[in-house]
Amino acid sequence: MKPSTKLAPELRSGSQVLLEALERNGVKQIFGYPGGTIMPVYDALVGTGLKHYLCRHEQGAALAADAYGRVTRKAGVCMATSGPGATNLVTGIANAFMDSVPMVVITGQVPSALQGTDAFQEVDIFGITLPVVKHSYIVRDVADIPRIVDEAFQLAEGGRPGPVLIDLPKDISAGMGEATFAPRATSTEAPATPDEQAMREASEMLSQARRPLVIAGGGIAISDSVDAFREFIARTGLPVTATLKGLGVIPSDAPGFVGMLGMHGNGAANHAVQNCDLLMVVGARFDDRATGHLAQFAKSARVIHLDIDPAEISKLRKADVAIVGELAPALEGIRPEKKANPGWCAQCEGWTREFAWRYDAPAKGIYAPKLLRDLSRSKPEDMIITCDVGQHQMWVAQHCKFDDPLQHLSSGGLGTMGYGLPAAIGAKVARPGATVVCVSGDGSIMMNVQELATLKRYGIDVKILLFDNSALGLVRQWQEIFFDGNYSEVHLSDNPDFAGVARAFGIQARSIEQPEEVGEALDWLLNSEGAAMLHVSIDSMENVWPLVPPGKPNHKMMQSIPENQR
Repeated sequence: MKPSTKLAPELRSGSQVLLEALERNGVKQIFGYPGGTIMPVYDALVGTGLKHYLCRHEQGAALAADAYGRVTRKAGVCMATSGPGATNLVTGIANAFMDSVPMVVITGQVPSALQGTDAFQEVDIFGITLPVVKHSYIVRDVADIPRIVDEAFQLAEGGRPGPVLIDLPKDISAGMGEATFAPRATSTEAPATPDEQAMREASEMLSQARRPLVIAGGGIAISDSVDAFREFIARTGLPVTATLKGLGVIPSDAPGFVGMLGMHGNGAANHAVQNCDLLMVVGARFDDRATGHLAQFAKSARVIHLDIDPAEISKLRKADVAIVGELAPALEGIRPEKKANPGWCAQCEGWTREFAWRYDAPAKGIYAPKLLRDLSRSKPEDMIITCDVGQHQMWVAQHCKFDDPLQHLSSGGLGTMGYGLPAAIGAKVARPGATVVCVSGDGSIMMNVQELATLKRYGIDVKILLFDNSALGLVRQWQEIFFDGNYSEVHLSDNPDFAGVARAFGIQARSIEQPEEVGEALDWLLNSEGAAMLHVSIDSMENVWPLVPPGKPNHKMMQSIPENQR
């Protein structure tokens, strides 16, 4: 009998199969932190074409992957071990979920035989993350890995993007098996085609409206519909306001743009919303920070709502016309018979002039809004600002000019303190040629200050603009206004020497305290070689204005603290 010449199938470890599957899906960078159950993957990582960035906390890895996904529109990848490694990723996963960011998360897990036994570093990360992922997988066989990884990227990047979890038991990652790679399929989430009848109805409503207004949301950028949106606005002449995540969808100085709406929005935007008779909402949801008192929000307006996610339609505000599907063809298909009412446009322009930002407000020392305006004026065309959460986040949104939505990365839905620095790392890795500036505060920077070590290790050129008011500024402001000045656990007078801390990590740094130092210091920051920190001392009692008090409609803005409360 003639001996068989057929070769036996090649056996490979689950880790090897996983890494090949990632490479086949276009992955080049991974952000992560090793540990016991993910160790086989890290062992197989050596010698591959994948670049791994060792962040100094798993949350930093997840937030870096989040920013990478925002900038590239491709799923950022992070990984960590089981137990505390996995749970430390949760905030970053939730952040990506709330802001519709594509992400693939890989967690190690205890061996299959030990699951359910309360083994060392065992947690049910599958169950823990169910509310904040699009989908989750627990790998049970090496042969399943190629399919699971392909599906994970399709789901993360398709439709309304979001995070997908792959939980990988150690016996699977270390075990040997056969795996077949099939050609990668296109996304399983093909967006719906916009309904033609709905587009005709929207066109008719816009033609009839006397005071129409468009709300631009983050979904426009997510769906690569910025050009289509700008063409639509140019064609219709409609006035536009934007959510926090919609900033940059239309240039900040474009005709008809009335600014950001909401709790800390521009007065022009909030007055336009409250006086319009038709609200066209594009790629945005009616979140509470944008709407104020929901029942009073645009009370006299009919609503046209465009979104890729049918779950957002009429969730909080009933839509008179709903258009579900891709935004670009929907915007192309909406064609009102005439441009927006000139009288209404003039009214919006009048509000824009009336509520224009002023930079001569009295302040002790450096006035943060003016500094940010100066930064925006001097910024290179390719500058990306990543922003932490707090007063500085609102000042950036108010006073920096954005010509592109990718110039502004901020934690909108979750409001994650500590987002700025890891996000800057992810953004710089995604776009090495860009000037990346992290704007942070003294409270926020301490949340993930350890990532300064990541900057140093990999020579990542990030510029850090750190505002220091020796307080948790936004919480202090609320305590001052709404809690009778009862300041509870907000004072940070024992802050470290932040410039000294940066230098201890090997990052060049300097501090300024006087307004006359700002110009030269910004030049130093933007033109320095390598990573740098500019530490800026500001008035501890400076507030963000305007402010819509909770439970009030947007036009009931506070511009200062009432006399009887001072």
